[in-house]
Amino acid sequence: MELRDGRLHLLQGRETGYPEAALTSTQAHGASPADFAVYGDYGDFRPRRPQPTGKSGEFVRAAYPFQGRITADGSSGFPAEPGRYHLYISWACPWANRTAIVRELLGLQEVISLSAVDPVRDGRGWAFRDGGGYGLDPVNGFALLREAYEATEPGYDGHISVPVLWDKQTGRIVSNNFPDITIDLDTQFTAWANADYDLYPEHLRSQIDEINALVYATVNNGVYRAGFATTQESYHEAVSALFATLDQLEERLAGQRYLVGDSLTEADVRLWVTLARFDAVYYSHFKCNLRRIADYPSLWAYARDLYALPAFGGNTRFDQIKRHYYMTHPHLNPSRIVPDGPVLDWDEPSGRDRAE
Repeated sequence: MELRDGRLHLLQGRETGYPEAALTSTQAHGASPADFAVYGDYGDFRPRRPQPTGKSGEFVRAAYPFQGRITADGSSGFPAEPGRYHLYISWACPWANRTAIVRELLGLQEVISLSAVDPVRDGRGWAFRDGGGYGLDPVNGFALLREAYEATEPGYDGHISVPVLWDKQTGRIVSNNFPDITIDLDTQFTAWANADYDLYPEHLRSQIDEINALVYATVNNGVYRAGFATTQESYHEAVSALFATLDQLEERLAGQRYLVGDSLTEADVRLWVTLARFDAVYYSHFKCNLRRIADYPSLWAYARDLYALPAFGGNTRFDQIKRHYYMTHPHLNPSRIVPDGPVLDWDEPSGRDRAE
């Protein structure tokens, strides 16, 4: 990239629309600290394609356009190979967090590399900065994650999200479609994965898919539909569906240790990332406050049971989760003050070994 006429240009000549400050802040030491006064809030700095809208006041999630798949035999054009792929994640993002959990459960840390962006975003979006638990981009030296999107599709002006599965060999994004990424880790890297977990066993896939569809619609995405609703009706519909499902899950987990079958599966990973953030963020920040997860005996014990596993507890960064949500949604929290609480004892024994 180079600066000409006060604007940042890619070397191939396509203008990005960044002002001069954006270049000078992303030189040798990566992106500068978040600067809301200069760059605005996430989504403000650079015009994006119009996003789909639902009925009045309803939150509609942006599209995830890069949907390449990894295959063990290479038939997709992206063969499963050790050392070829890199995951760009944010520890704060639930969709990205689950890729880190699956990667560790399967013992793929030496097969697929991983790095994390700063959880706080200004108008430039996700950025690589030195910090506790995140750092500069070790693969491409990008300062901003949008550079990975631009490298894959020059002129890209859509939504910039994590996780991103990056192909080091071709220098492009394989996928930012989070539902596919963990399934491919589950099923296409078995030659290098440990045998302790089979997170998507063939005989349970229909059941896993069924519960995943419900959990995604009403819980994983349901908290966002509540938090980002702009009408009372849309908020009420989202919150009602969310807690109806949590009530169902409470009953289900009262009689069994995991969501599907008698062992840990992809379904548990997907539910966990929302449960982990619920009382700390979604209860207050997204107004999902009919009940806390800690008020559900079985769900709360189930969440602590998973947290006790290193792949879950060790990949959960509550400080980054809270800073991300409370600092980058000023329409919900104009002061950007991050609350000290809640105080939760995640290390309390769950007793879930008796729930099988």
